[in-house]
Amino acid sequence: MPTQARRQEERSAATRRVLLEATVACLVELGYTGTTSAAVAEKAGLSRGAQLHHFGTRDQLVVAAVEHLAQKRLRRVREALADLSPATTQGAKRPRSRIEPQEAALGLLAEALSGPLYAATLELWVAARSHPDLRAQLIPAEERVNDELAQICRTYLTDDPVKIRLTLDLLLGRGVSGLLTSHPGHRQEQVLAAWAQVLRGRPSHD
Repeated sequence: MPTQARRQEERSAATRRVLLEATVACLVELGYTGTTSAAVAEKAGLSRGAQLHHFGTRDQLVVAAVEHLAQKRLRRVREALADLSPATTQGAKRPRSRIEPQEAALGLLAEALSGPLYAATLELWVAARSHPDLRAQLIPAEERVNDELAQICRTYLTDDPVKIRLTLDLLLGRGVSGLLTSHPGHRQEQVLAAWAQVLRGRPSHD
């Protein structure tokens, strides 16, 4: 690729990242209603024209921003879990974590599906109930993220599809309730350890 074209592509990618990060920040601070095109452009320090060039509508922008955030957080989870796999592709043993792999995986997923930034996703879920266009764009994005979550569960937790769904429902529910009142750290550890026991097929009081 010619140098000028490569630089232009890099500038375009950088502008997209700035817009996506600014949109997430607006969703957290202002909610869906307050995340207007003007607010995002101001937060990003860019013109409305630059925003429209990369994202045609506000809904396209907010959905892309939330998926961008989710994929970034899941990428961090996958990187953190890399050393928990029992063997590399060449068959060599990897160092084991001091924490049981299932507890570690559950803890990382719980962290990814909670906190103030998670509120940006919930803002769109609530808004999509009464905005058909937003819902039509949000559902495919959420399905892609859900597929990633399920794959992490299959790799590190269980291959039982029912237990995978229950695990994600547990973590998503805790993420929602934790936005109102944060969960004490020791209680979080107890709940996740108990669920890991269930996934291993043992009573949670063992």
